[in-house]
Amino acid sequence: MRTAKIVAASVLMTAALYGCSQPSEAQAPPAPSVTVAVPLVQAVQDWDEFTGRFEATQSVEVRARVGGYVSGVHFRDGDYVRRGQLLFSLDPRPAQAALASARAQLAQAQAQLALAQSELTRSETLLESQAVSQAEVDTRRGALQTAQAAIAAANANVRARQLDLEFTRVTAPISGRVSDRRVDAGNLVAGGSSAADVLTTVVSSAPIHFVFDGSEAVLLKYQRQARRGAAPIQVRLQDEADFTRSGTLDFTDNAVDTASGVIRLRAVIPNADGFLKPGMFGQARLAGSGSYQAMLVPDAAVATDQARRIVYVVAADGSVAPRPVQLGPLVDGLRVIRSGLQRTDRVIINGVQRIQQPGMKVTATNGQIRPVARAQTAPVTTIAPASSATFANSLSSGD
Repeated sequence: MRTAKIVAASVLMTAALYGCSQPSEAQAPPAPSVTVAVPLVQAVQDWDEFTGRFEATQSVEVRARVGGYVSGVHFRDGDYVRRGQLLFSLDPRPAQAALASARAQLAQAQAQLALAQSELTRSETLLESQAVSQAEVDTRRGALQTAQAAIAAANANVRARQLDLEFTRVTAPISGRVSDRRVDAGNLVAGGSSAADVLTTVVSSAPIHFVFDGSEAVLLKYQRQARRGAAPIQVRLQDEADFTRSGTLDFTDNAVDTASGVIRLRAVIPNADGFLKPGMFGQARLAGSGSYQAMLVPDAAVATDQARRIVYVVAADGSVAPRPVQLGPLVDGLRVIRSGLQRTDRVIINGVQRIQQPGMKVTATNGQIRPVARAQTAPVTTIAPASSATFANSLSSGD
């Protein structure tokens, strides 16, 4: 009997210990914490970005207009020269001799003219007394006209030889920056044709052109906007973060290139300090539309759902719902949402990675969307080559 009691007590104790070892009923994990905020609404402006190259508004290859020996070089390589400034001088003595010969021929023609005039006068007097025939008078009159034509030819020859003498002074055809000299004093150069020796080159420095290619889609957009006048444009160099140089679009080509589907455009950029050089690459942006009110969210708040871009919004009961959105460019570190959101939607801006499935509950803490300071960010976009028909977009917030 005593043994039976001991066995029963052992069984009860074992059962009690087994019951204590079982886990308690599983509890649901706490809802994840996220930060939500309504979209930031502010005025923005669309920009179309292009890559292009700077070109001089004027560029001249300096050639001598007459041949001869170079007797002097009157500039330093790389100088800024004014239009009409003397650059090279050729030996003027052959031109001076040719001019003297032309003047002598003119004097001879003048003497022949005076003789022909006197002979005509004398023959007309004799004709009145019928001492000479009418044929003789006509001959004298023809000789006078021939002498007059010889005078005109001699005068033209003198002017031509005077030009040759002037052309021994090779001057700058435009104001601008001169290149290095291609010939030194003592060399014989050819002149007077497009095949003549190039002595140096001069390119204008201010203003300067910025030439780039735009896609047909960009052209259509601007034409449908019925733009008139010079459109403003902003340019930055490849080592600059901000668009600090401004100009105006002054030329659009008259046809689209059928091979590439692009059209050539040109802007004029002031260059008073001469810092911009022809041949430099640059990046330009052209206002694609007027200022408008846009909704912005942090770029990190945008998730990818297969081919869609979505943001998560939190309802009043704490449930999460995805919203497919159409994205715009970045503005001050924030992403423009073109469609898919309401201004009152509470968007998850922190903790998106904690969302495991739509409809789950979260603990939402209110936050605020603020633009990133401009000094800390710069518009960075992937720019297509100038010959491409696609271009990246960038935006700048309106003031």
